[in-house]
Amino acid sequence: MNQMNQTEAWEFVLLGFSDRPTLEPVLFTIFFFIYLFILLGNIGIIILTATDPHLQTPMYFFLQNLAFLNLCYTTAVVPKMLSNLISTKKTISYHMCMGQTYVSLFLGAAECILLAVMAFDRFIAVCHPLRYTVIMNSQTCIKIAAASWTISFLVSVVPLYLSLPPLCAPYVINHVFCEAPVLLHMICTDTSLNELLMLVGGLGTLMLPFILILISYGYIIDAIIRIRTTSGRWKAFSTCSSHLTVVIIYYGTGMFMYMRPKSSYSPENDKLISIFYSVINPMLNPIIYSFRNKEVKESLKRAFGMSVLDKSY
Repeated sequence: MNQMNQTEAWEFVLLGFSDRPTLEPVLFTIFFFIYLFILLGNIGIIILTATDPHLQTPMYFFLQNLAFLNLCYTTAVVPKMLSNLISTKKTISYHMCMGQTYVSLFLGAAECILLAVMAFDRFIAVCHPLRYTVIMNSQTCIKIAAASWTISFLVSVVPLYLSLPPLCAPYVINHVFCEAPVLLHMICTDTSLNELLMLVGGLGTLMLPFILILISYGYIIDAIIRIRTTSGRWKAFSTCSSHLTVVIIYYGTGMFMYMRPKSSYSPENDKLISIFYSVINPMLNPIIYSFRNKEVKESLKRAFGMSVLDKSY
């Protein structure tokens, strides 16, 4: 293969689903409406949690951050994906490709850390309810959120930027968008260091937060078991079930994609996995976290008088 400096690669061919041309119009329609739902659902969460005094709590503050994160992630990925589905020239510029790679790493890491923070929030709420408002005050929440975003950037984007070597021609990416595991297969030189950095990054942004989540839920389950009344147990569990569902979905797909050897690369499977955590998960979050949540439904009723929500879900 011919080795070419990164700066000489002006664009890449992003194959996406070009091997299934008859499916592309159908996929475009599906992803378009999913993206529209993601925009409306997550913007709705941000507006609702920002304007309703009843939702001015730490849990909804972090949910607001998660909704904003989902908006940024999908907006970095889906519009170009939609464009490629209806275009005969399935290319992406070098700078946009690198941008997608950095954004996916940064926001992916931020979501991992944010989910761990939300688990800690639920741990305090269930295990230390009397001290909850003191521990999780507004200043603390803002500092935790700021730290989550900062740490995510430092442990994901910076190492990749400093270590990404030249890529090999032909510049063809058999994926739906640009992300680090896929670009590893286009590196001209030995990728051992890059794989090691990705593994270390995965341990820091995937495994460590996941372990913190497991510890938090260990204490939460123990506290729930100690509650004497069935109604009390159910109320405590219901505050955590939505978050636990999202954790299982997101961490399962993320670990599969980012914490495995290069030899296990499978283009078709990886496309599906990537779509799941970059498109499907942001679509499910508003449903799982909010529209099945009694407080959010009550807030919607106050805002829009939607009494029909009583019969929904």
